[in-house]
Amino acid sequence: MMDKNDKKQKQKRNLIISAIALAVIIVIAAVVAIYMAENTDKEDEKTLPYTDLIKEMSYGNIEKVEMTVGSTTVKVKVKNVEEEKTSIVPNTESFMNLVQQKVTEGNEIELIQKPRSVISQIPGIIISFLPTAIMLALFVMIFKMQGMGEKGKVYDDTERKTKVKFDDVAGLDEEKSELIEIVEFLKKPEKFAKMGAKIPKGVLLYGKPGTGKTLIAKAIAGEADVPFISMSGSEFIEMFAGLGASRVRKLFEKARKISPCIVFIDEIDAIGSRRSSNSGAETENNQTLNQLLVEMDGFSSEETIIVLAATNRPEMLDKALLRPGRFDRQITIPTPDLKGRLEILKIHTKEKRIAEDVNLESIAEDTAGFTGAELANILNEAAIIATKREHEDIENDDIEEAVKKVTVGLEKRQRVISEKDKKLTAYHEAGHAVVSRYLPTQTDVKEVSIIPRGVAGGYTMYKSDEDKYYISKTEMQEKLIALLGGRAAEKLVLDDISTGASNDIEVATQIARDMVTKYGMSDTLRTY
Repeated sequence: MMDKNDKKQKQKRNLIISAIALAVIIVIAAVVAIYMAENTDKEDEKTLPYTDLIKEMSYGNIEKVEMTVGSTTVKVKVKNVEEEKTSIVPNTESFMNLVQQKVTEGNEIELIQKPRSVISQIPGIIISFLPTAIMLALFVMIFKMQGMGEKGKVYDDTERKTKVKFDDVAGLDEEKSELIEIVEFLKKPEKFAKMGAKIPKGVLLYGKPGTGKTLIAKAIAGEADVPFISMSGSEFIEMFAGLGASRVRKLFEKARKISPCIVFIDEIDAIGSRRSSNSGAETENNQTLNQLLVEMDGFSSEETIIVLAATNRPEMLDKALLRPGRFDRQITIPTPDLKGRLEILKIHTKEKRIAEDVNLESIAEDTAGFTGAELANILNEAAIIATKREHEDIENDDIEEAVKKVTVGLEKRQRVISEKDKKLTAYHEAGHAVVSRYLPTQTDVKEVSIIPRGVAGGYTMYKSDEDKYYISKTEMQEKLIALLGGRAAEKLVLDDISTGASNDIEVATQIARDMVTKYGMSDTLRTY
């Protein structure tokens, strides 16, 4: 039995072949049209109008007439003219009678009749069948587009496509407990029905990119003993009107047939964005969303179907989609805290050769605000760096270099920098470090460097040893002072300023604007 994923890949290949065939047909049509246009321009000089042909025949100036069976184009040889000319006759039968009449009158006209060759018929056949071929290719493409994405990827007991379990998801303990409850609801609905509890219709997962929304959905596929249908929101959207709504209907038809099951729609904002009254592609999106709303409303109590969706842009979703009865639960997937980051690092280091002196807790402290995907990327970069350095295991230096590579950029030791610029960078970065040292709310300086990384000429790294959920006004003000410390050092030591503080000023401006417009930290508040 062919794998469902292989079937979908085959459908995609067939669609690509159809698109290529359509493109080839269009190219051939264009080439034929251009060729015919060019030949028409060239043959205009060799064309003899039919009225002039009749005159020349009446004068007895035609020496030879060459005709092809089934064609209205004839070649004629005029006396005292070297090149043969072509003429189009309105009726070949009457023209033949005219030639025979001239011959009986005594004109010496050589009449040649040729059978029509197969090769000469090919362009006409191609041109006559070209519109039909294009229409057939379009119908084939539409039919295949309707077929693709209707079934989605189905994960069940007999066909397991993911090995991810809840044990592989770290830093989301509360979120996992919510979703484990969903899985239990599907496995033993009678247990909850005794208490009068109704199964939730939908669960929406939202959070920053890389926090693990798709990962935890895969964990559900690994844990659940029920079929799991997975689709991306973009799979519903096509250039042809009505296909999106049709796919939504077919998706839920399949879900009802294999109930109880889970339907997972990744990046649901592709079809669930706010509806508008505009035309074009937005109208198609509106129809797709309306069909999704109707299908979610159509669940009966006997149909054990849960729609699980993920997005990192919940503010773009339509309000009708978020109301209870459709997505009854909305779970925020946050960035992991210190404990969560440590657990994530432990999971991603299981299959890597880590040196004994590597302190994962220290790495977790230095990566506050990092998502699970970013932590996995850092460890992967560290493994690559360790391989390049020919280390037997991944060492602390490799991980530190990976953190700097990901956060600041690639180190550029080969860049030629003048002594003046080196001095300017040194004083600028020293200004950040000295000012931060004497600001009580700012964290300790971890590293200062004048070696360029990425677009930065130098950098000052701070040690982040705790997770902060609230920032005080004093801390934000001192952050502004620390950001401007580099510019101040340039002015004090060199009696001049440079463009090196452009990024500092950009960040400081954004912080100052947020303090006033978002956090209400201005000294004077007006009441209206």
